Amino acid sequence: MPADEADVVVVGAGLAGLTAAREIVAAGREVVVLEARDRVGGRVLNHPIGDGKVVEVGGQWIGPGQDRIATLAKELGVETFPTYDTGRNVLCFGKKTSTYSGTIPRINPIVLADVGRAQAAINRLARRVPLEAPWQAEHAERWDGQTFETWLHKAARTRVGRELVRLGIEAVFACEPVEVSLLHVLFYVHSAGTFELLVDTDGGAQQDRFVGGSQVVTERMAADLGGRVRVDTPVRYLRHGGEIVEVVSDRTAVKARRAIVSVPPALAGRITYDPPLPGHRDQLTQKAPMGSVIKCHAFYDAPFWRDDGLSGQATGDGPGVKVTFDNSPPDGSPGVLLGFLEGDEARRLSRVPAPERRRAVIDSFVRFFGPRAAEPRDYVELDWSQEEWTRGCYGAHFAPGVWTRYGDALREPIGPIHWAGTETATEWGGYMDGAVQSGQRAAAEVLASLA
Repeated sequence: MPADEADVVVVGAGLAGLTAAREIVAAGREVVVLEARDRVGGRVLNHPIGDGKVVEVGGQWIGPGQDRIATLAKELGVETFPTYDTGRNVLCFGKKTSTYSGTIPRINPIVLADVGRAQAAINRLARRVPLEAPWQAEHAERWDGQTFETWLHKAARTRVGRELVRLGIEAVFACEPVEVSLLHVLFYVHSAGTFELLVDTDGGAQQDRFVGGSQVVTERMAADLGGRVRVDTPVRYLRHGGEIVEVVSDRTAVKARRAIVSVPPALAGRITYDPPLPGHRDQLTQKAPMGSVIKCHAFYDAPFWRDDGLSGQATGDGPGVKVTFDNSPPDGSPGVLLGFLEGDEARRLSRVPAPERRRAVIDSFVRFFGPRAAEPRDYVELDWSQEEWTRGCYGAHFAPGVWTRYGDALREPIGPIHWAGTETATEWGGYMDGAVQSGQRAAAEVLASLA
Protein backbone atom coordinates (compact mmCIF):
# COMPACT_ATOMS: atom_id res chain seq x y z
CA MET A 1 0.00 0.00 0.00
CA PRO A 2 1.25 3.54 -0.68
CA ALA A 3 2.50 5.26 2.44
CA ASP A 4 1.44 8.65 3.73
CA GLU A 5 4.20 10.92 4.94
CA ALA A 6 4.64 13.06 8.04
CA ASP A 7 7.40 14.37 10.26
CA VAL A 8 6.23 12.19 13.15
CA VAL A 9 3.90 9.23 13.49
CA VAL A 10 2.35 8.54 16.89
CA VAL A 11 1.08 5.10 17.89
CA GLY A 12 -1.86 5.38 20.26
CA ALA A 13 -4.47 8.12 20.76
CA GLY A 14 -4.65 8.12 24.54
CA LEU A 15 -3.68 11.11 26.64
CA ALA A 16 0.03 10.55 26.06
CA GLY A 17 -0.16 10.17 22.30
CA LEU A 18 -2.58 13.04 21.75
CA THR A 19 -0.53 15.32 24.00
CA ALA A 20 2.60 14.51 22.00
CA ALA A 21 0.79 15.14 18.72
CA ARG A 22 -0.59 18.44 20.02
CA GLU A 23 2.90 19.62 20.98
CA ILE A 24 4.35 18.59 17.63
CA VAL A 25 1.67 20.43 15.64
CA ALA A 26 2.13 23.51 17.82
CA ALA A 27 5.81 23.45 16.84
CA GLY A 28 4.93 23.55 13.15
CA ARG A 29 5.62 19.90 12.36
CA GLU A 30 3.20 17.46 10.74
CA VAL A 31 1.98 14.38 12.59
CA VAL A 32 -0.24 11.35 12.05
CA VAL A 33 -1.78 9.50 15.03
CA LEU A 34 -2.77 5.85 14.57
CA GLU A 35 -5.21 4.34 17.10
CA ALA A 36 -6.28 0.69 17.20
CA ARG A 37 -9.63 1.32 18.89
CA ASP A 38 -12.68 2.86 17.27
CA ARG A 39 -12.34 5.81 19.65
CA VAL A 40 -9.74 8.07 21.23
CA GLY A 41 -8.93 8.15 24.94
CA GLY A 42 -7.06 4.94 25.64
CA ARG A 43 -7.57 4.19 29.31
CA VAL A 44 -10.11 6.99 29.78
CA LEU A 45 -13.63 6.17 28.63
CA ASN A 46 -17.04 7.72 29.26
CA HIS A 47 -20.24 5.70 29.51
CA PRO A 48 -23.49 7.61 28.77
CA ILE A 49 -26.26 7.15 31.36
CA GLY A 50 -28.94 9.37 29.84
CA ASP A 51 -29.91 13.05 29.99
CA GLY A 52 -26.47 13.95 28.66
CA LYS A 53 -24.77 12.54 31.76
CA VAL A 54 -21.91 10.06 31.95
CA VAL A 55 -19.91 7.94 34.31
CA GLU A 56 -16.28 7.10 33.63
CA VAL A 57 -15.47 3.42 33.26
CA GLY A 58 -11.77 4.29 32.94
CA GLY A 59 -9.48 6.85 34.58
CA GLN A 60 -11.38 9.76 36.05
CA TRP A 61 -9.78 11.63 38.96
CA ILE A 62 -7.54 14.66 39.25
CA GLY A 63 -5.98 15.97 42.44
CA PRO A 64 -3.56 18.56 43.87
CA GLY A 65 -0.16 18.57 42.23
CA GLN A 66 -1.45 17.17 38.95
CA ASP A 67 -0.75 20.45 37.22
CA ARG A 68 -0.18 19.19 33.69
CA ILE A 69 -3.57 17.57 33.21
CA ALA A 70 -5.18 20.51 35.02
CA THR A 71 -3.56 23.01 32.65
CA LEU A 72 -4.48 20.94 29.61
CA ALA A 73 -8.12 20.64 30.70
CA LYS A 74 -8.31 24.38 31.32
CA GLU A 75 -6.92 25.13 27.87
CA LEU A 76 -9.58 22.85 26.38
CA GLY A 77 -12.39 24.40 28.43
CA VAL A 78 -13.04 21.31 30.56
CA GLU A 79 -14.05 22.12 34.13
CA THR A 80 -13.85 20.00 37.28
CA PHE A 81 -16.14 19.34 40.23
CA PRO A 82 -15.35 17.79 43.61
CA THR A 83 -15.77 14.10 44.29
CA TYR A 84 -18.61 13.72 46.80
CA ASP A 85 -16.85 13.58 50.16
CA THR A 86 -19.44 14.73 52.70
CA GLY A 87 -20.39 12.50 55.61
CA ARG A 88 -18.91 9.45 57.28
CA ASN A 89 -16.87 6.75 55.59
CA VAL A 90 -17.51 3.05 56.12
CA LEU A 91 -14.97 0.47 57.25
CA CYS A 92 -15.84 -3.24 57.11
CA PHE A 93 -13.15 -5.38 58.59
CA GLY A 94 -13.71 -8.98 59.53
CA LYS A 95 -17.29 -9.12 60.77
CA LYS A 96 -17.29 -5.60 62.19
CA THR A 97 -18.63 -2.52 60.40
CA SER A 98 -17.92 0.99 61.64
CA THR A 99 -18.09 4.55 60.32
CA TYR A 100 -15.73 7.47 60.74
CA SER A 101 -15.22 11.04 59.60
CA GLY A 102 -12.08 12.37 57.95
CA THR A 103 -9.20 10.16 56.87
CA ILE A 104 -8.55 8.25 60.12
CA PRO A 105 -10.85 5.29 60.90
CA ARG A 106 -11.96 4.45 64.40
CA ILE A 107 -9.93 1.36 65.04
CA ASN A 108 -7.59 0.07 67.72
CA PRO A 109 -5.05 2.85 68.41
CA ILE A 110 -2.25 0.27 68.38
CA VAL A 111 -3.24 -0.66 64.83
CA LEU A 112 -3.52 3.00 63.84
CA ALA A 113 -0.05 3.68 65.15
CA ASP A 114 1.24 0.63 63.29
CA VAL A 115 -0.24 1.85 59.99
CA GLY A 116 1.11 5.34 60.63
CA ARG A 117 4.62 4.02 61.18
CA ALA A 118 4.48 1.97 57.98
CA GLN A 119 3.23 4.93 55.93
CA ALA A 120 5.87 7.23 57.41
CA ALA A 121 8.56 4.69 56.54
CA ILE A 122 7.27 4.43 52.96
CA ASN A 123 7.35 8.21 52.56
CA ARG A 124 10.81 8.47 54.10
CA LEU A 125 12.32 5.78 51.86
CA ALA A 126 10.49 7.06 48.76
CA ARG A 127 12.20 10.44 49.00
CA ARG A 128 15.53 8.65 48.48
CA VAL A 129 14.54 7.23 45.07
CA PRO A 130 15.74 9.34 42.10
CA LEU A 131 12.70 9.89 39.88
CA GLU A 132 14.71 9.94 36.65
CA ALA A 133 16.64 6.79 37.54
CA PRO A 134 15.16 4.69 40.37
CA TRP A 135 17.79 2.00 39.70
CA GLN A 136 20.43 4.43 40.93
CA ALA A 137 18.99 4.75 44.43
CA GLU A 138 21.59 4.01 47.11
CA HIS A 139 19.73 0.89 48.23
CA ALA A 140 18.16 0.05 44.87
CA GLU A 141 19.39 -3.55 44.80
CA ARG A 142 18.05 -4.29 48.27
CA TRP A 143 14.72 -2.54 47.68
CA ASP A 144 14.26 -4.08 44.24
CA GLY A 145 15.28 -7.48 45.52
CA GLN A 146 12.13 -7.94 47.59
CA THR A 147 8.39 -7.66 47.16
CA PHE A 148 6.43 -5.02 49.00
CA GLU A 149 4.77 -7.85 50.91
CA THR A 150 8.12 -9.02 52.26
CA TRP A 151 8.98 -5.52 53.44
CA LEU A 152 5.51 -5.02 54.95
CA HIS A 153 5.87 -8.07 57.18
CA LYS A 154 8.84 -6.38 58.81
CA ALA A 155 7.52 -2.81 58.78
CA ALA A 156 4.05 -3.46 60.27
CA ARG A 157 3.76 -5.45 63.45
CA THR A 158 0.01 -6.12 63.59
CA ARG A 159 -2.03 -8.33 61.28
CA VAL A 160 -4.76 -5.73 60.88
CA GLY A 161 -2.22 -2.98 60.23
CA ARG A 162 -0.64 -5.04 57.44
CA GLU A 163 -4.04 -5.72 55.92
CA LEU A 164 -4.96 -2.05 55.85
CA VAL A 165 -1.71 -1.14 54.08
CA ARG A 166 -2.30 -4.01 51.64
CA LEU A 167 -5.69 -2.53 50.79
CA GLY A 168 -3.97 0.73 49.88
CA ILE A 169 -1.49 -1.04 47.62
CA GLU A 170 -4.25 -2.99 45.87
CA ALA A 171 -6.24 0.21 45.34
CA VAL A 172 -3.30 2.05 43.78
CA PHE A 173 -1.65 -0.70 41.71
CA ALA A 174 -4.54 -3.13 41.02
CA CYS A 175 -2.25 -5.99 41.99
CA GLU A 176 -1.26 -7.81 45.15
CA PRO A 177 1.67 -6.60 47.31
CA VAL A 178 3.44 -9.89 46.58
CA GLU A 179 3.51 -9.02 42.85
CA VAL A 180 5.31 -5.68 43.04
CA SER A 181 8.79 -4.74 44.18
CA LEU A 182 9.39 -2.41 47.10
CA LEU A 183 11.44 -0.14 44.82
CA HIS A 184 8.52 0.22 42.42
CA VAL A 185 6.18 1.24 45.25
CA LEU A 186 8.73 3.74 46.55
CA PHE A 187 9.18 5.25 43.08
CA TYR A 188 5.42 5.54 42.64
CA VAL A 189 5.00 7.24 46.00
CA HIS A 190 7.82 9.70 45.31
CA SER A 191 6.40 10.46 41.85
CA ALA A 192 3.16 11.57 43.55
CA GLY A 193 4.61 13.07 46.72
CA THR A 194 3.42 10.87 49.57
CA PHE A 195 1.53 7.65 50.14
CA GLU A 196 -1.36 9.67 51.55
CA LEU A 197 -1.67 11.70 48.33
CA LEU A 198 -2.17 8.47 46.41
CA VAL A 199 -5.01 7.14 48.55
CA ASP A 200 -6.82 10.23 49.90
CA THR A 201 -9.86 11.96 48.42
CA ASP A 202 -9.93 15.51 49.78
CA GLY A 203 -6.40 16.79 49.23
CA GLY A 204 -5.44 13.60 47.39
CA ALA A 205 -5.47 11.99 43.97
CA GLN A 206 -9.24 11.32 44.10
CA GLN A 207 -10.25 14.90 44.95
CA ASP A 208 -11.94 16.07 41.72
CA ARG A 209 -13.64 14.84 38.56
CA PHE A 210 -14.14 16.31 35.10
CA VAL A 211 -17.45 17.82 34.08
CA GLY A 212 -18.65 15.72 31.16
CA GLY A 213 -16.24 12.91 32.00
CA SER A 214 -12.49 12.58 31.55
CA GLN A 215 -12.73 11.30 27.98
CA VAL A 216 -13.95 14.73 26.85
CA VAL A 217 -10.36 15.98 27.33
CA THR A 218 -9.06 13.55 24.71
CA GLU A 219 -12.04 14.09 22.42
CA ARG A 220 -11.37 17.83 22.30
CA MET A 221 -7.66 17.27 21.64
CA ALA A 222 -8.53 14.89 18.81
CA ALA A 223 -11.05 17.38 17.39
CA ASP A 224 -8.33 20.04 17.29
CA LEU A 225 -6.00 17.62 15.49
CA GLY A 226 -8.70 16.78 12.95
CA GLY A 227 -7.84 14.26 10.22
CA ARG A 228 -4.40 13.68 11.67
CA VAL A 229 -6.01 11.18 14.06
CA ARG A 230 -7.06 7.86 12.54
CA VAL A 231 -9.01 5.30 14.57
CA ASP A 232 -9.71 1.64 13.79
CA THR A 233 -6.08 1.47 12.69
CA PRO A 234 -4.09 -1.04 14.76
CA VAL A 235 -0.36 -0.88 14.11
CA ARG A 236 1.17 -4.24 13.22
CA TYR A 237 4.68 -3.47 11.93
CA LEU A 238 7.24 -0.78 12.55
CA ARG A 239 10.21 -0.69 10.18
CA HIS A 240 13.04 1.62 11.07
CA GLY A 241 16.50 2.45 9.86
CA GLY A 242 18.61 5.58 9.90
CA GLU A 243 16.36 8.63 9.73
CA ILE A 244 13.25 6.89 8.41
CA VAL A 245 10.52 4.92 10.13
CA GLU A 246 7.55 3.26 8.45
CA VAL A 247 4.53 2.27 10.52
CA VAL A 248 2.18 -0.25 8.92
CA SER A 249 -1.37 -0.87 10.10
CA ASP A 250 -4.25 -2.93 8.75
CA ARG A 251 -5.54 0.07 6.80
CA THR A 252 -2.65 2.36 6.02
CA ALA A 253 1.08 2.94 6.18
CA VAL A 254 2.87 6.09 7.28
CA LYS A 255 6.46 7.08 6.60
CA ALA A 256 8.00 9.58 8.98
CA ARG A 257 11.31 10.74 10.37
CA ARG A 258 10.39 9.83 13.94
CA ALA A 259 7.87 7.61 15.73
CA ILE A 260 6.41 7.90 19.22
CA VAL A 261 4.97 4.67 20.62
CA SER A 262 2.63 5.70 23.43
CA VAL A 263 0.98 2.39 24.33
CA PRO A 264 1.80 0.40 27.52
CA PRO A 265 5.04 -1.60 27.43
CA ALA A 266 3.24 -4.94 27.18
CA LEU A 267 1.38 -3.79 24.05
CA ALA A 268 4.44 -2.06 22.59
CA GLY A 269 6.16 -5.43 22.75
CA ARG A 270 3.46 -7.00 20.54
CA ILE A 271 4.28 -4.80 17.56
CA THR A 272 6.66 -6.41 15.06
CA TYR A 273 9.80 -4.30 14.66
CA ASP A 274 12.20 -4.51 11.73
CA PRO A 275 14.95 -4.74 12.74
CA PRO A 276 13.85 -6.31 16.04
CA LEU A 277 14.16 -4.27 19.20
CA PRO A 278 17.33 -4.84 21.22
CA GLY A 279 16.85 -7.69 23.66
CA HIS A 280 17.26 -5.38 26.64
CA ARG A 281 14.24 -3.28 25.61
CA ASP A 282 12.17 -6.25 24.48
CA GLN A 283 12.71 -8.07 27.77
CA LEU A 284 11.45 -5.01 29.61
CA THR A 285 8.16 -5.30 27.72
CA GLN A 286 7.96 -8.95 28.77
CA LYS A 287 8.31 -8.01 32.44
CA ALA A 288 5.80 -5.14 32.75
CA PRO A 289 2.33 -6.68 33.27
CA MET A 290 -0.74 -4.50 33.60
CA GLY A 291 -2.84 -4.39 36.74
CA SER A 292 -6.07 -6.37 37.09
CA VAL A 293 -9.18 -4.27 37.70
CA ILE A 294 -12.90 -4.38 36.97
CA LYS A 295 -14.62 -1.02 37.45
CA CYS A 296 -18.24 -1.48 38.51
CA HIS A 297 -21.13 1.01 38.76
CA ALA A 298 -24.56 0.46 40.32
CA PHE A 299 -27.30 3.05 39.64
CA TYR A 300 -30.09 4.04 42.02
CA ASP A 301 -32.93 6.57 41.78
CA ALA A 302 -31.14 8.69 44.36
CA PRO A 303 -27.92 8.52 46.43
CA PHE A 304 -29.70 7.05 49.46
CA TRP A 305 -26.47 6.72 51.45
CA ARG A 306 -26.30 10.50 51.68
CA ASP A 307 -29.57 10.44 53.65
CA ASP A 308 -27.80 8.20 56.14
CA GLY A 309 -24.96 10.69 56.51
CA LEU A 310 -22.54 8.57 54.50
CA SER A 311 -20.06 9.76 51.89
CA GLY A 312 -20.36 6.68 49.69
CA GLN A 313 -16.72 5.87 50.40
CA ALA A 314 -16.09 2.48 51.95
CA THR A 315 -13.19 0.14 52.51
CA GLY A 316 -13.32 -3.53 53.40
CA ASP A 317 -11.33 -6.73 53.40
CA GLY A 318 -13.60 -8.52 50.93
CA PRO A 319 -14.58 -10.73 49.30
CA GLY A 320 -15.67 -8.76 46.25
CA VAL A 321 -15.39 -4.99 46.23
CA LYS A 322 -12.87 -3.53 48.67
CA VAL A 323 -13.07 0.18 47.78
CA THR A 324 -16.12 2.28 46.87
CA PHE A 325 -16.95 5.89 45.99
CA ASP A 326 -20.03 8.00 45.34
CA ASN A 327 -19.73 8.46 41.58
CA SER A 328 -22.99 10.32 41.03
CA PRO A 329 -23.19 13.16 38.47
CA PRO A 330 -22.70 16.71 39.80
CA ASP A 331 -26.43 17.13 40.52
CA GLY A 332 -26.61 13.83 42.42
CA SER A 333 -29.06 12.16 40.06
CA PRO A 334 -29.03 9.28 39.60
CA GLY A 335 -27.21 7.96 42.63
CA VAL A 336 -24.18 5.99 41.53
CA LEU A 337 -22.03 3.70 43.64
CA LEU A 338 -18.63 2.88 42.19
CA GLY A 339 -16.80 -0.23 43.30
CA PHE A 340 -13.46 -1.69 42.28
CA LEU A 341 -12.54 -5.33 41.91
CA GLU A 342 -8.75 -5.40 41.98
CA GLY A 343 -5.86 -7.84 41.99
CA ASP A 344 -6.77 -11.38 42.98
CA GLU A 345 -10.49 -10.58 43.30
CA ALA A 346 -10.56 -9.11 39.79
CA ARG A 347 -8.85 -12.21 38.41
CA ARG A 348 -11.14 -14.55 40.33
CA LEU A 349 -14.37 -12.84 39.39
CA SER A 350 -13.39 -12.17 35.77
CA ARG A 351 -13.66 -15.93 35.25
CA VAL A 352 -17.20 -16.37 36.57
CA PRO A 353 -20.44 -15.66 34.63
CA ALA A 354 -21.42 -11.99 34.50
CA PRO A 355 -24.57 -12.42 36.67
CA GLU A 356 -22.49 -14.08 39.40
CA ARG A 357 -19.94 -11.27 39.28
CA ARG A 358 -22.67 -8.63 39.44
CA ARG A 359 -24.17 -10.40 42.47
CA ALA A 360 -20.78 -10.35 44.22
CA VAL A 361 -20.46 -6.61 43.61
CA ILE A 362 -24.00 -5.80 44.77
CA ASP A 363 -23.54 -7.98 47.85
CA SER A 364 -20.48 -5.89 48.69
CA PHE A 365 -22.52 -2.69 48.36
CA VAL A 366 -25.16 -4.18 50.69
CA ARG A 367 -22.47 -5.06 53.21
CA PHE A 368 -21.24 -1.47 53.16
CA PHE A 369 -24.47 0.51 52.80
CA GLY A 370 -27.36 -1.72 53.82
CA PRO A 371 -30.33 -3.41 52.10
CA ARG A 372 -31.29 -0.39 49.96
CA ALA A 373 -28.22 -1.16 47.85
CA ALA A 374 -29.61 -4.59 46.93
CA GLU A 375 -31.73 -3.60 43.93
CA PRO A 376 -30.01 -1.09 41.63
CA ARG A 377 -31.99 0.04 38.61
CA ASP A 378 -28.98 -0.55 36.37
CA TYR A 379 -25.43 -1.86 36.51
CA VAL A 380 -22.36 -1.24 34.31
CA GLU A 381 -18.90 -2.76 34.52
CA LEU A 382 -15.71 -2.88 32.48
CA ASP A 383 -13.03 -5.52 32.90
CA TRP A 384 -9.92 -3.80 31.57
CA SER A 385 -7.93 -7.02 31.37
CA GLN A 386 -10.34 -8.17 28.65
CA GLU A 387 -9.79 -5.04 26.55
CA GLU A 388 -7.74 -6.08 23.53
CA TRP A 389 -5.86 -2.79 23.24
CA THR A 390 -5.15 -2.33 26.95
CA ARG A 391 -5.06 -5.75 28.65
CA GLY A 392 -5.32 -4.27 32.12
CA CYS A 393 -5.32 -1.12 34.21
CA TYR A 394 -4.43 1.18 35.82
CA GLY A 395 -0.88 0.82 34.61
CA ALA A 396 2.05 -1.56 34.44
CA HIS A 397 3.78 -2.68 37.64
CA PHE A 398 7.33 -3.91 38.08
CA ALA A 399 8.17 -7.08 40.00
CA PRO A 400 11.46 -7.49 41.88
CA GLY A 401 14.52 -7.04 39.71
CA VAL A 402 12.87 -5.18 36.85
CA TRP A 403 13.84 -1.60 37.73
CA THR A 404 17.46 -2.47 38.48
CA ARG A 405 17.89 -4.72 35.40
CA TYR A 406 15.77 -3.03 32.76
CA GLY A 407 14.72 0.40 34.04
CA ASP A 408 17.20 2.28 31.85
CA ALA A 409 15.37 0.94 28.74
CA LEU A 410 12.03 2.49 29.71
CA ARG A 411 12.50 5.86 27.99
CA GLU A 412 15.69 5.37 25.96
CA PRO A 413 14.95 5.90 22.22
CA ILE A 414 15.75 3.09 19.78
CA GLY A 415 16.99 4.92 16.69
CA PRO A 416 14.06 7.03 15.47
CA ILE A 417 11.60 5.37 17.90
CA HIS A 418 10.64 7.23 21.09
CA TRP A 419 8.50 6.03 23.98
CA ALA A 420 5.61 7.67 25.81
CA GLY A 421 2.77 6.55 28.07
CA THR A 422 2.12 7.07 31.76
CA GLU A 423 4.45 4.18 32.63
CA THR A 424 7.36 6.29 31.36
CA ALA A 425 6.51 9.36 33.50
CA THR A 426 8.71 10.56 36.33
CA GLU A 427 5.90 12.45 38.09
CA TRP A 428 2.47 10.97 38.75
CA GLY A 429 3.42 7.80 36.94
CA GLY A 430 0.35 5.65 36.32
CA TYR A 431 -2.02 8.62 36.38
CA MET A 432 -3.50 10.88 33.70
CA ASP A 433 -1.06 13.62 34.72
CA GLY A 434 1.83 11.23 34.13
CA ALA A 435 0.47 10.42 30.67
CA VAL A 436 0.45 14.12 29.79
CA GLN A 437 4.00 14.56 31.13
CA SER A 438 5.21 11.61 29.05
CA GLY A 439 3.65 13.01 25.88
CA GLN A 440 5.25 16.39 26.46
CA ARG A 441 8.65 14.80 27.13
CA ALA A 442 8.52 12.53 24.06
CA ALA A 443 7.46 15.41 21.84
CA ALA A 444 10.33 17.53 23.14
CA GLU A 445 12.79 14.70 22.39
CA VAL A 446 11.48 14.32 18.86
CA LEU A 447 11.41 18.04 18.11
CA ALA A 448 14.98 18.42 19.36
CA SER A 449 16.17 15.55 17.19
CA LEU A 450 14.37 16.92 14.14
CA ALA A 451 15.90 20.34 14.66
